Amino acid sequence: MMARQISRRSSAAGFIRQTDGGFTLIELMIVVVILGLLATIVMPRILNRPEQARRTKAKIDIRNIESALALFKTDTGHFPTTSEGLEALVRDPGVRGYNPDAYLDKVPLDPWGNKYIYISPGVHSRDYDLESYGRDGEDGGTGDDADIESWNLDT
Repeated sequence: MMARQISRRSSAAGFIRQTDGGFTLIELMIVVVILGLLATIVMPRILNRPEQARRTKAKIDIRNIESALALFKTDTGHFPTTSEGLEALVRDPGVRGYNPDAYLDKVPLDPWGNKYIYISPGVHSRDYDLESYGRDGEDGGTGDDADIESWNLDT
């Protein structure tokens, strides 16, 4: 008798048998409603900033490429030349010390589908300049069309 009372809990409707594991339909419905409310609050904020997300992705890509360039220099003693370009991070340009596993799986395009601009030695930086021309795909620009530049990422 005592074991039977322990396996039950009281409710306003009387005794309800407690089950092992699983969720009730009401618990699942509450979770779905909460997720729906969160989605209604968060999604418009994310969806209203697609350009900001693209610009952030370009900055992250530039940082990743910079890391690969640093590894390339560590192995070979120099950065790829402008003519070797970022392709040197994917395929051996025939330089001594090159890591046969390469430094990137592929050369990424910027979030707008354009190639990143790489110049070595750089004009703005002693070693190299790396940039995306932004949404408009042209040098210069302001706002969402502004260039994303390796030497100016912190601004």
